[in-house]
Amino acid sequence: MTKRPKIVFLDRETLSPETRLRAPDFPHELVVYDRTAPNDIATRIVDADIVITNKVPLRADVLEKAQGLKLIAVSATGTDIIDLDAARARGIAVANIRGYAKNTVPEHTFALILALRRSLVAYRNSVIEGRWQEAGQFCYFDFPIADLAGSTLGIVGSGSLGSAVGQIGKALGMNVVYSGRKDGTIKPGQVPFAQMLGTSDVITLHCPLTPETRNLIGASEFVQMSKKPILINTARGGLVDEEALERALELGQVAGAGIDVTAPEPPPSDSTVMRIASRENVIVTPHTGWASREAIQALADQLIGNIEAFWAGKPRNLVV
Repeated sequence: MTKRPKIVFLDRETLSPETRLRAPDFPHELVVYDRTAPNDIATRIVDADIVITNKVPLRADVLEKAQGLKLIAVSATGTDIIDLDAARARGIAVANIRGYAKNTVPEHTFALILALRRSLVAYRNSVIEGRWQEAGQFCYFDFPIADLAGSTLGIVGSGSLGSAVGQIGKALGMNVVYSGRKDGTIKPGQVPFAQMLGTSDVITLHCPLTPETRNLIGASEFVQMSKKPILINTARGGLVDEEALERALELGQVAGAGIDVTAPEPPPSDSTVMRIASRENVIVTPHTGWASREAIQALADQLIGNIEAFWAGKPRNLVV
């Protein structure tokens, strides 16, 4: 009798409880863990044929223990948690999720942009604290409010998410510019990175975290932001130097920041992100930009589809 392949899901808790994870359409053994601590990774994948992970890292030292591992199915788009070179060397395929967040991330991005441009959090808090009654008239003007129409939206990353953000920006009457790479590489339809920094009223990041993009936005970049923009990061925490962001907020080099991702996650209680989170021009959300009900279900369905396609000999969404 042919042995049924063993599928191990290392961190099911990263998908919402209401998300339906259907069973793959071939005979298999499925072992599900809500979460996996670093010391347990190697033991849990040692006899797996397929491993599902969202945020549990799979580095070379644990991959060498999994002699029968054939596929790592990442239940996310980003693959920086996987040692891709080690997987390639061992003949382990890696598949990721694509296109599932084309609505949820752009919508979350603009929720942050609109809230910050109109000082919604600051006004809400002031109403709760009694400022409206204190003002004694129909409105008051304690915090800045600015339209998006006519302003410039600078987008770093022109993939599906960056493009969707650009479409919304254009619909709202914004001048949308896509940035070239920091190293000076410019594709058709892009402007130089430095030009984007200097001309944008809102800057939003939609690029992967790689060695080249780590700390993409740091102290020198904030100095170049002559229009004092709002900075939005719904991509990866490591793209922004968080200490430099804190200084930029203190110096008024940026008008505000919307942060959905940090490094690490969750951030320590004494971290830079937690220090700035209480500022009235900062909104920090707990990596929920991707997490609409519709998007998570689409991710789960695509995840199982990736596994089924691989086992049927028709792999898709391969990174390795």
